[in-house]
Amino acid sequence: MFRFLFILFIAIPIIEIALLIQVSEVIGGFATIALVIGTAILGARLVKQQGLGAYVNVQQQMSRGQLPAQDLFTGLCVIIAGVLLMTPGIMTDVLGFLLLTPAVRKKLAQSLLAHATVRVQTGMHSGQSPFANQSRDERPDQQEEIRDPFKNQSGRNSSTTIEGEYERKD
Repeated sequence: MFRFLFILFIAIPIIEIALLIQVSEVIGGFATIALVIGTAILGARLVKQQGLGAYVNVQQQMSRGQLPAQDLFTGLCVIIAGVLLMTPGIMTDVLGFLLLTPAVRKKLAQSLLAHATVRVQTGMHSGQSPFANQSRDERPDQQEEIRDPFKNQSGRNSSTTIEGEYERKD
């Protein structure tokens, strides 16, 4: 993993510099700088818009008691896109704009989900679950009822008296 990250941190800046040199030969140096600045500004606006939308969707789903997995993934992609768009360069801008595209995010999520499912399935076959041969009724309950000590059997508040001593210090 360390080698991969090391190569990544070396290769990406070299590729970006080479692309910037080639683009500046075609459209000129000032136009290349304006292009990099313009994509950063446009990217920041799109990241803000899509990030706030994902945040609102996550809040709404959580308030309804739903797991907002898709919107959390969208938020993660938008954050990564924001970092890529703020990094000067052409290749990182292209990758950032791709991550802001809903169709690309959907394909990426499906790909990651398929990969994760395979890993979970292979992991489950290697070890036996302690609940594998039990029916749903035989499994221990996941939630325990917490009894309020101030309520009696009928659920109404009882007149519980708590005794204690106090000392006044002036």
